[in-house]
Amino acid sequence: MALSRISGVRISGLVTAVPKNEVSLSKDEAYLYDGNHAQIDRLKQTIGLDKRRVVEEGVTALDLAEPAVRKLLEETNTDPATVDGLFMVTQTPDYLQPGNAVLLQGRTGLPTSCACMDFNLGCSGYVYGLWAAHSFMASGGLKKVILVVGDTISRIVSKDDRALRPLFGDAACATLLEAYPGAPEAVFELNSDGTGYQSLWQPGGGFREPANEENSTPVEMGEGIKRSRCQLHMEGAEIFNFSLKVELPAIKGMLEETGWEAEEVDGFVFHQANRYIIDNIRRRLRLPEEVVPAGTVEKFGNQSGASIPGTLTDHYGEQLTQRDHKLILSGFGVGFSWATCAVQIPPMKCNSMVEV
Repeated sequence: MALSRISGVRISGLVTAVPKNEVSLSKDEAYLYDGNHAQIDRLKQTIGLDKRRVVEEGVTALDLAEPAVRKLLEETNTDPATVDGLFMVTQTPDYLQPGNAVLLQGRTGLPTSCACMDFNLGCSGYVYGLWAAHSFMASGGLKKVILVVGDTISRIVSKDDRALRPLFGDAACATLLEAYPGAPEAVFELNSDGTGYQSLWQPGGGFREPANEENSTPVEMGEGIKRSRCQLHMEGAEIFNFSLKVELPAIKGMLEETGWEAEEVDGFVFHQANRYIIDNIRRRLRLPEEVVPAGTVEKFGNQSGASIPGTLTDHYGEQLTQRDHKLILSGFGVGFSWATCAVQIPPMKCNSMVEV
């Protein structure tokens, strides 16, 4: 367990960018279920999903990130010249090299003195990114950091994959963090278990298995599931079991570390994998529904690493600009990796959404 306590950093603003393109499970993807409306209804009830937002062909995570960063700078009245750190967490970068953070710096006019780094993380990526930003700022080297988390997972899912295609949406979220001596302590717990990597992975297309005609050709893998090795693979049952195994002790442990009572926490914001997983975690922790948001996945789909900040925008909206909030954020998924943090967020300068 990697546990960190870091003071002196505040979260000042958040902007979430989502695609305008909306896909309906009931209509546009009914062919995956041979028009079986009963099966579609069961799927909607189980995963809590009817519509999702996915990018148009040719749109990338960088294309979503740029308007999020521009709007963040505008709404927080931040001079780009004062930003000295830009981190981007993504698993769907535009290129193998250079990284998206450097490209984003060039697009948005941030200074050349800005330190830029990419992180290859998925559903735990926002919490890991917050930890990295807090750590670099606490060292005294950086004063103002923009953390971007964004993925276009819909681009790596087979169109003929009944199991995965209905699940994923796309998004990019930009968060402004500022050094502030009076900011309260943030607590982070970070974990990983690489032995479970094959439960959620993209086997082909990297340097171990470069893309070729054979591994880029979709093959039948079960009823209604046709995908190539260069597309996303997931073992749903393994992910479900993993999420319950790690999230219950993670939340209980964080409450112990902070000394917080569950009743004083304004929200427990989990990675929005699907409603079934979130509801199971909530019930086993005996948390009331009103403090565990689960509606984001219904509107936008599973947004991977962007789902936690996306939920902060979608569920809380202007509330986060009006008063302090005590929040516990927890992400889990690909890797396996999981990360939890307890943060006290003062009234933000902005918490808004932009459509791309």
